Amino acid sequence: MPSQGEGGETGLQPDPACGDRKRRRGGTRLRERRHLSQFLTQLAQDDSRERISVTDLLVLLEGRATAGLLLLFGFPNMLPMPPGTSGILGLPLVYLSLQMMLGRPPWLPRFIAERSLPRADFAAIIRRSTPFLARAERLLAPRIAALSSPVALRLAGALCFGLSLVLLLPIPLGNMLPAAAICVFALGVLERDGLWMITGCLLAVLSFAVVSGVVWAFLRGLALLLG
Repeated sequence: MPSQGEGGETGLQPDPACGDRKRRRGGTRLRERRHLSQFLTQLAQDDSRERISVTDLLVLLEGRATAGLLLLFGFPNMLPMPPGTSGILGLPLVYLSLQMMLGRPPWLPRFIAERSLPRADFAAIIRRSTPFLARAERLLAPRIAALSSPVALRLAGALCFGLSLVLLLPIPLGNMLPAAAICVFALGVLERDGLWMITGCLLAVLSFAVVSGVVWAFLRGLALLLG
């Protein structure tokens, strides 16, 4: 599958597919980027589509594809899910965060990229998740520009990569905190909000500490049992 270029700065470019609006205010033309929640709502309401695939999202999100897909795959992991679900949803996060860490355009293997949902099912998911996303977007604003630099994005990608590997571990309810950290990072990248990037770092450190404690306790208990 051909990758969609992002210029190596995932989430920081305007998204032509989202139809940036232009308006005049005092004679000056201003560009307005729509929030991700608005774009997803419009896509879910597009009657011309019978199914929505991951490839569709890669193409349509363009400059925001990596951060947008990190959010879309990360959000379900914040919810109580059947055992094994985090392993399935965590795999795309590994690919996407690795490319973000390397500063490369988003790419997913064919068996993931070609997965699709009927538009009605996609719309139902968007209806449930959009209110939470919209509330978060109201708290976001471009700030602390240094944390939106390419180097900062690569560091965020490295943390998300580590968090996505944690998601693959079969730890009961161990996916929620790492998924929350990934989602906070993704929102910070989408809206160039350095404050949310800092919050994502703190959540990442807490996630690694909690999971390390759980793994250590399990190994210690196993050693005592076998000893």
